[in-house]
Amino acid sequence: MWLVIVGAVLAGVLYARKKGGRGLDMAQYGAVWGIAATLVSVLVTIIVTRMAG
Repeated sequence: MWLVIVGAVLAGVLYARKKGGRGLDMAQYGAVWGIAATLVSVLVTIIVTRMAG
C-alpha cells in the first residue's frame, strides 16, 4: 500500500513539473495524488476484506 501512495505522490510531482509548476505547485499535486491513492487503497482493502469474509 505504501508503494502505491509513494508512486502516486511522485506521479503528482512529475505531472506538476511537466506543467511547469514549481515548489508549492509540486507539493500540492503530490499531496492531492497521495491522498487520492490512500483513499482508493482503503476502499479497495475494505471491499476485498468484505468479499473474502
